[in-house]
Amino acid sequence: MKSLYEQIYESLKQDIISAKYKVGDQVPSEKELSEYFNVSTITTKKALEKLTHEGFVYRKRGKGTFVSKNTIDMKIVKHDVQTKKPLFGLILTTFDDSFGNKLIASLEEASQDECFIILRRSLSIPNREDKVIRELLEYGIDGLIISPAKAEHYSLEILKMIVNQFPLVLIDRSFKGLATTSVSTDNEQAAKMGINHLLELGHENIGILIPKDNGTTTIEDRIKGIVEATAEKKVIVNRDLWCSDIKSPYPTHADTKKDIEVIMNHIKKNRNITALFALEYNIAVLAKQAVEQLKLKIPEDISILCFDSPPRNALEWNFTHLQQNEEEIGRLALNNLLEMYNGNFIIDDIRVSATLIEGDTTIKNSFTRGPTKL
Repeated sequence: MKSLYEQIYESLKQDIISAKYKVGDQVPSEKELSEYFNVSTITTKKALEKLTHEGFVYRKRGKGTFVSKNTIDMKIVKHDVQTKKPLFGLILTTFDDSFGNKLIASLEEASQDECFIILRRSLSIPNREDKVIRELLEYGIDGLIISPAKAEHYSLEILKMIVNQFPLVLIDRSFKGLATTSVSTDNEQAAKMGINHLLELGHENIGILIPKDNGTTTIEDRIKGIVEATAEKKVIVNRDLWCSDIKSPYPTHADTKKDIEVIMNHIKKNRNITALFALEYNIAVLAKQAVEQLKLKIPEDISILCFDSPPRNALEWNFTHLQQNEEEIGRLALNNLLEMYNGNFIIDDIRVSATLIEGDTTIKNSFTRGPTKL
């Protein structure tokens, strides 16, 4: 599916070539085209600018746009789209040192000789996401890479792109039941790796720290991996040790003190916890503060493991974490989008392996000590 401005451009070009508009005739204005095609004037302006650039029309200030004299000689003009770099949109919920920056760097590097990319954020807000998508489509993007704001929120704009086979790749999460290509971490296997690491260290009473809004496929897969890994080791899954009332991972949430208090209360309520598995890096940071405010030591009293962690030097705090391969995710997402742009619409669900990085926050559990002293 071509962008909106290209569709209008093609329609007007055919009208000119077929002599619906003859040499010297005035073509519809930006406003008239906007009303006819039900798009913004930004879109129609781009269509007229492209026709002007290719010599089909010329524009007179204050008078309008007219068919050029040399149009007759241009009826077989070939516009070689392969020489034109496509313009792609990239929408992330947010990005920081823990996840997103490497992915953006990877896409920027891979796009050097292939395309241009416009970056926007949705902040996990569906209405903002819809607005950003509409703006990018009206601007004339040729494809889109997006990390959806909500897994259960089927954006009308995204659905239209899928139906019309507009080049689209989802990253970090996917939509259930919708035929679209997605590239993400193998979160289920990564979570298994994390749980197995803690179990091998002798931790059986593991507190799972889950974001409150946990309906994304990313979090669902991580939870599924935890349950399966525990079952495979024949360890009872104690959901009383799970805490799923933490809001801070979301960019628009600022009340971290309340979340720290939630984690503190959860630890005090479950004194047998010897390790915490945070399903988001920002939750691990809060967990560290909660443990320290309880006058406990990490990892001697409570070990902490999480997904992602910013790069640190030897003098800084390093979480034991599951590192997602952002560079590979970015490269595969762009490769698949370029394939779609070139007409090859293969639907695929691509999973990229994560790596366990041992840091300073996990240690072998001592079976000799009793419940954590508070």
